[in-house]
Amino acid sequence: MEDWTIHVEYSTTKKEKPKDEALAFGKVFTDHMFIMDYTEGKGWHDARIVTYQPLTMDPSAMVFHYGQSIFEGLKAYRTPNDDVHLFRPEKNMERLNHSNRRLCIPRIDESFALHAIKKLVAIDKEWIPRSPGTSLYIRPFIISTEPNLAVAPSQHYKFMIILSPVGAYYKEGMNPVNIAVENKYVRAIRGGTGEAKTGGNYATSLKAQETVAREGFSQVLWLDGVERKYIEEVGNMNVFFKINGEIITPALNGSILSGITRDTVIQLLKHWDIPITERKVTMDEIKQAHQDGKLEEAFGSGTAAVISPIGKLTWGKHDMTVNEGKTGEIAKSLYETLTGIQYGQQKDPFNWIVKIK
Repeated sequence: MEDWTIHVEYSTTKKEKPKDEALAFGKVFTDHMFIMDYTEGKGWHDARIVTYQPLTMDPSAMVFHYGQSIFEGLKAYRTPNDDVHLFRPEKNMERLNHSNRRLCIPRIDESFALHAIKKLVAIDKEWIPRSPGTSLYIRPFIISTEPNLAVAPSQHYKFMIILSPVGAYYKEGMNPVNIAVENKYVRAIRGGTGEAKTGGNYATSLKAQETVAREGFSQVLWLDGVERKYIEEVGNMNVFFKINGEIITPALNGSILSGITRDTVIQLLKHWDIPITERKVTMDEIKQAHQDGKLEEAFGSGTAAVISPIGKLTWGKHDMTVNEGKTGEIAKSLYETLTGIQYGQQKDPFNWIVKIK
């Protein structure tokens, strides 16, 4: 595509914005959305920002039948002086193309995709909430739209971006969560799509999540799909353990999503000279560390919660309370530092922030 012009059609009617205290996650959407089409032989074309609206699609559109879709998730933050910050958005665009490759979806120009996000957020800037901990969630995604029931990569796609104001993840403080280790279901295996951000991965996780939720757990800790003993990730988060002063996180292996917050946590820990190791971790090792009194902290990392402390792990008949069920010092420091940088309340020594004028 040679022309990266974005045509803008401003909405003639404005929606009523919800009050900050009433915000949930992904329930309300802004006035505008971004759309761009792909046609085989023509490439990506017709980039536009239009009024947020339903899509009209053929019932035989391939996304409905073969699940060729990918997405990303990032946020825009309003600072005390009314600037708007994005946090490491170029990493989201890199990961979007990583997912594209795995799902046989044509590559997106990463610089242009980021430009489109900036333009859309700038147009709907007034939707960014102002209360502490709130933000504007940004959802870029691509779906296959060719009307064809043949099992093959689509020749037509839509790349879209929608925005949703979201409330503070921790409404009553950063409280540790209870996690159930999943022994029955499998989320992903190496060689599959586990390291891609595609809808099918989340669909396969719903049954286990539904089951443990009925038992009072917040999330599922997934094990590897072959030997069923190596820790992979927690629901929609990567996971970290502090054992005898060292932070350990499962190494990326082809079935674990490469979290941007995960990478950020690793860089911060190294910056603080806190020992951090990426390697295989078994549940037996975690159980033994807990029995020996060496399991000092556990927490998840992700875009939504940033840092989510784990207060208890349940593995079969074994209940492992971590740090007396309290938020650990490392998790607390990571959360305060990351959110401080994101909201412009702390210095950004890593140049992670991208400002929207």
